[in-house]
Amino acid sequence: MTEIKPLDEGEAWAGAKWYDLADRESGAVRRIFLWGPPEAAGQAPAEGWPVLYMTDGNAVIATAIDAMRAQACYPSGTNTGWGVLVAIGYPTDDAYDPFRRSWDLGPPPGQNYPPFWDDGEEVRTGGGGEMARFLLEDVRSFVAAKVRVNPEHQGLFGHSFGGLFALWLLFQNPKAFSHWIAASPAITWEESFLLDHLSRFDAGAAQAYVHLSAGEWEGDHLAPFQTQAPDAAERLKEKAKTRTIAAAQEMAAALSKYPGLTADYETYGGENHMSVLPVAVNRAIQRVFALN
Repeated sequence: MTEIKPLDEGEAWAGAKWYDLADRESGAVRRIFLWGPPEAAGQAPAEGWPVLYMTDGNAVIATAIDAMRAQACYPSGTNTGWGVLVAIGYPTDDAYDPFRRSWDLGPPPGQNYPPFWDDGEEVRTGGGGEMARFLLEDVRSFVAAKVRVNPEHQGLFGHSFGGLFALWLLFQNPKAFSHWIAASPAITWEESFLLDHLSRFDAGAAQAYVHLSAGEWEGDHLAPFQTQAPDAAERLKEKAKTRTIAAAQEMAAALSKYPGLTADYETYGGENHMSVLPVAVNRAIQRVFALN
């Protein structure tokens, strides 16, 4: 495979680096954040370091690094070991690029939506296939050339649209990762088309762990600070449609019936759809890099 060279690179946080990679097929530029264990962690295991890949890289990389550094240095008290963190984002200083992520994390076939901003471009979903190829081929190849990783111990984390993408990719390629972490996944997005994939899913001989989660205030009730808001009724109506907690619970129950798959669900108390993100990132660290 031809060596992948970044268009640009720089320093991020706590020893992490970022690299702007052009998709070898579409030419789309995405920013890859890469962090490896410090020298104090010692040499990589013979099989290579375990690795966690994360979507929405700009929003999660700093939290993931801090969660790893705080826990892996005390393994007997945390059951968390060292590993490699890879976050896929975009060339921006913002936490998100909502236009780009809609395309990248929306599984095909996708739909068209009004612009996010006045005079903006029409928003499209459905580019998940392009994103999956970029992740599994371009990014993995690039990371493997930088640090020795264990190809048999690799996790994928995604939140919201990222959780939808992770579950869709699980249905397409269940052997792609050993750990699948879907936080507040948008399972009911676009008329719950993901359930059609579930109905046709064949896990084959895949051996994997799947963790689904959501915040307490993503169920049937509003967060306390929202109950008196002018849009409370509209929010409750939207909750009844998205069913984030119930849909994730049902998905975990369905996946747990497949031989070779271990699936579970967790509700994070006191959290809403956005505040749940750092909690979910931390849990991904604990699950993917668990020592026992």
